[in-house]
Amino acid sequence: MSILQQTISCPFCGHATHLSVEVTDDDQDFIEDCSNCCNPIHVKVHKDEQHHSIQLFIDADDEQYY
Repeated sequence: MSILQQTISCPFCGHATHLSVEVTDDDQDFIEDCSNCCNPIHVKVHKDEQHHSIQLFIDADDEQYY
């Protein structure tokens, strides 16, 4: 298990936020509140074993997928 530290931009206000995520073998899907505007940021973490990489997806919690 490793820890990923990344600076992300809030999809609501654009504020730079530091994010620390413990990377596991399972995909993660969680909400992190912005420290500036307090809106919920949707965070997805995917460990890609084949390419030896970690993918981080950030979006607004209120976005809809069809």
